[in-house]
Amino acid sequence: MAHIRKPAPSPPEGGKRHGVARVLSKLGVCSRSQAELAVRAGRVAVDGKLVRDPEYPVVAGRQRISLDGAPVDAAARVYLALNKPRGIVVSAADERGRDTVYDLLRETGLPWIGPVGRLDKASEGLLLLSNDSEWAAGITEPATHLDKTYHVQVAGLPDAGALAAMLAGIREGDELLKARRATLLRAGGKNAWLEVVLDEGRNRHIRRLLAALGFEVLRLVRVAIGPLALGELPKGQWRHLSAAEVAALRRR
Repeated sequence: MAHIRKPAPSPPEGGKRHGVARVLSKLGVCSRSQAELAVRAGRVAVDGKLVRDPEYPVVAGRQRISLDGAPVDAAARVYLALNKPRGIVVSAADERGRDTVYDLLRETGLPWIGPVGRLDKASEGLLLLSNDSEWAAGITEPATHLDKTYHVQVAGLPDAGALAAMLAGIREGDELLKARRATLLRAGGKNAWLEVVLDEGRNRHIRRLLAALGFEVLRLVRVAIGPLALGELPKGQWRHLSAAEVAALRRR
């Protein structure tokens, strides 16, 4: 006998339907990928019914969702700035057992939070974390073109021509790597510090751009995201953002 697929339940009057994994993420309970794993593992129920499809349609606030038997309510929104040290991985877990940013947040009593964008292991400086997925998406999506400012130490002494080349951009495959602004902060005998501003972020963007121009990056520190500066926040420490800072970074 052919299997007859039951139609998806209709949303309650006036509600908008989304997949249950997405709803859990938007409630700030966990990440989207963690929610999908929880649903597939049979840990999530909707209106008392166990569901295993991450796309099972629900309406947030209109249907009862439980995780591991406990009702799910929207988590209090948390917005953090952290000064990531060099050598720390921006990941919930690392298959090689390296220290992650979550090791810096142990025993804080905070709800689940996720990184807003990335910094690679060798980079340091300002990293945002939040459980507000909509706020985070507004910051990270390419269309916002939110400036990110870096202080970069390089081996060698870039001249005006090298700085101009960073602004013009370097074609690498199908990607154009360029800076919005690039200025010389100070120079010594063998190395220099640059301030580089990006309005988009590709994988290892600054390192690849400078390598193409013949400069090795010795240190890379993100010092600002939009109007939010790292300031005097000690390395490895974090703080809550103020309501004004959250609003200044809001892009949706």
